Amino acid sequence: MLCRPYRPEDFAVLYAIEEACFEPEFRFPRRYMRQLVGRSSAAAWIAEENSVMAGFAVLGWSTRGGATVAYIETIEVLAEHRGQGIGDALLTCIEKSACEAHAALIWLHVDAENAGAIRLYEANGYTQAGREENFYPQGRAALIYQKPLAGACNSE
Repeated sequence: MLCRPYRPEDFAVLYAIEEACFEPEFRFPRRYMRQLVGRSSAAAWIAEENSVMAGFAVLGWSTRGGATVAYIETIEVLAEHRGQGIGDALLTCIEKSACEAHAALIWLHVDAENAGAIRLYEANGYTQAGREENFYPQGRAALIYQKPLAGACNSE
């Protein structure tokens, strides 16, 4: 498995993964996804298995009050590639990007019903920091997870 930075020519396949992973009401619109992967304050990573895109991850960051904080926009892995460590690899890549952006903290929302994603985050040192009701369509709740990066960035 190869984890590499996103390139603009990856977009069509990346968005096909978005369509495969999420029902229409849960999916990022194509235009919004294009904006996410193209921002200067973002990093997108592609996971490839035998030169075939198996998943991707997008991270954004911002600086407020002198502190940079990173936000995981999405980590997506095609169903047939799940359970092979691809989510872990993508998470490692985006955490590295967050460190390079000098982020002190990384955080995310995750569907409270997405047990696989919750296991991924908890296994990688993320802790639940809250819950937001009605965050997702159909009134589904989101759990808020976060991880301080100071130790993770310094250990590289």
